Amino acid sequence: MYIRPFREADRDVIKAITIEAFSGVSIDQNIERKFGAVAGHDWRWRKARHIDDDIAEPGAVILVAEADDAEVIGYITGRVDREAGVGFIPNMCVRSGLRGQGIGRKLIDAMLDIFRQSGLAVARIETLDQNPIGQHLYPACGFVEVARQIHFATKL
Repeated sequence: MYIRPFREADRDVIKAITIEAFSGVSIDQNIERKFGAVAGHDWRWRKARHIDDDIAEPGAVILVAEADDAEVIGYITGRVDREAGVGFIPNMCVRSGLRGQGIGRKLIDAMLDIFRQSGLAVARIETLDQNPIGQHLYPACGFVEVARQIHFATKL
């Protein structure tokens, strides 16, 4: 396995990994459970669009984990804000069946290296309390909890 920069040809694959990996740990899915599909789209469609947003974001850095056979097995997205001195990791996923092998940790380490090389002082990442993988992995990578947030929604 090795980590490389994102290529446009990776977009659909990382969207598919995202939809699979975020099942059960997505704010969009939680909203759908409460209110049903919104505007004719399900949570998977909405979550996949987050990847388009990550790719289009100014200062975006996207890395892909690729197996020796060139199969994309994971990815991480990051945003570099040099002025604020903060790097943010909005999305990170590893294919089902390959989790627990250190791939996510390697992706995070690679992104943190980029943040350091960019002169940033702090890196941020978020997870839901219903995501035990994130709650275990992120502290193991050196992140410490600084706040909790509650998300609310209302039907319009």
